[in-house]
Amino acid sequence: MAREADILVAAIGKPAFVTGDFIKPGATVIDVGTNRLTTEDEVRWVFRDAAKPLENLAAKGQVLVGDVHPEDVKEKAGAYTPVPGGVGPLTIAMLMSNTVQGARARRGVGVPAGRQ
Repeated sequence: MAREADILVAAIGKPAFVTGDFIKPGATVIDVGTNRLTTEDEVRWVFRDAAKPLENLAAKGQVLVGDVHPEDVKEKAGAYTPVPGGVGPLTIAMLMSNTVQGARARRGVGVPAGRQ
């Protein structure tokens, strides 16, 4: 079924579980999973070119990845929200927007047109 989807949202909780086999060519893939790789074997399993991720592992003790295999998705998806740097910033922006709207409403200040 996932292979037929124009939009695929991955929230499984398993690092790099969704491979290219799951993805319809040209589909939009939204990865909301957050997983931490903590061993060299895990990093090498996920990344073909593991040099940079292994540097991150050595420096931080972990590498952050999503539920979608980061290299497979680049080959098939038309659009992709990566981990890190994808859904997280959008979520923060929407939370801030909603907080400001709530504060304005509480104070009786109008909400700008188009933001209701």
